[in-house]
Amino acid sequence: MSESSPQRHHAIDYIEFTVTDLAVAKRFYADAFGWQFNDYGPGYAGIRNPHGDSAPEVGGLRLDREVRAGGPLVLLYSSDLDRSVQAVKEAGGQVVNGPYEFPGGRRFHFTDPSGNELGAWAEQ
Repeated sequence: MSESSPQRHHAIDYIEFTVTDLAVAKRFYADAFGWQFNDYGPGYAGIRNPHGDSAPEVGGLRLDREVRAGGPLVLLYSSDLDRSVQAVKEAGGQVVNGPYEFPGGRRFHFTDPSGNELGAWAEQ
């Protein structure tokens, strides 16, 4: 890895979600968080980097009609947690925990339409 490489050793570089319906998942994340996608056929969409720096993508949605429970808990940062809660609900997600306070801020957990659980947090 060169000095100019944007990747950091042992840092999260790419998050891939398995989804049961690619179109529904794309619509949910676009509506809730404004995410945009690069389509790679009927079974995969890359999640575009919202800042346009470093890597062109930060993750992806992979179609698997038999999503199993579990997997990593991905946390998103929010500058307005209450607005994020409302956006998740309006986009068809389900809040499963919170919002609640924790040392350093507030957070909530939600599931997307495919059942993936994520969280969002904000500083106090």
